Amino acid sequence: MSGILTGKVAIVTGAASGIGRATAKLFAREGASVIASDLSDALDETVAAIRAEGGAAEAVRADAGNERDVEALVQRAIDAYGGLDIFYANAGITGGVMGGYFDATAETWAETLRVNVIGPFLAVKYAAPEIEKRGGGAILATASVAGMRSGAGPAHYSASKAGVINLVQTAAQQLTGTGVRVNAICPGLIETGMTKFAYDQARATGNESKIGQINPMQRGGEPEEIASVALFLVSPAASYVNGQAIVVDGGLSSSLPTVRRAGGKGNPTW
Repeated sequence: MSGILTGKVAIVTGAASGIGRATAKLFAREGASVIASDLSDALDETVAAIRAEGGAAEAVRADAGNERDVEALVQRAIDAYGGLDIFYANAGITGGVMGGYFDATAETWAETLRVNVIGPFLAVKYAAPEIEKRGGGAILATASVAGMRSGAGPAHYSASKAGVINLVQTAAQQLTGTGVRVNAICPGLIETGMTKFAYDQARATGNESKIGQINPMQRGGEPEEIASVALFLVSPAASYVNGQAIVVDGGLSSSLPTVRRAGGKGNPTW
């Protein structure tokens, strides 16, 4: 490890599992003091793993879409470690409905938007002023390839992630001159708690080899692969990256739907 985040203080939401856990652990390995947040009891496992490696971390139960919780989360970082340099608004939900457009209720839409879009908004609202006090830093949000176009998730989830992409663009402009950068990551298919049902079903039916088959890498991604990009985006190495949605999907979104031949032989058929 390079220690690229030595002396930095970072908040990571959705840190009990998946991308959030992998990122919280990586940030700590790179020297950051981490406030790991989630509502799940598994959050304690994340913090225990960080401390076992000699890292500094605290567990804070918080609802990422609740204003008072997010305000208190930022204050906890200040009280525990003296300030804030990084906020990774990673927490998100699918809304629990994976059917067609008309299967979700208005309540499902409202709750999905509350967590997935209002959550990152609150992160920017409360973290940006504190990060500016430290001379600048980074805010990062988890969007999705589902937010770029149809076909990668249910409508309410996809719309929420499209909102995240626009939110980081808007926030970057609103924070002009503050030294606070705001970016998003758009993961493709990653093995996390959110996608567990799909992975479990594929394995149970002997179709594990088909996971991720439609992207050029022909596999799903790992949380650690997203964490590595997150580390870059919050580090000084990305000091000129701002207002962007960085896609990490194995090449899934690089093409329109086609029928391909192995080895790239022949022209695609639309």
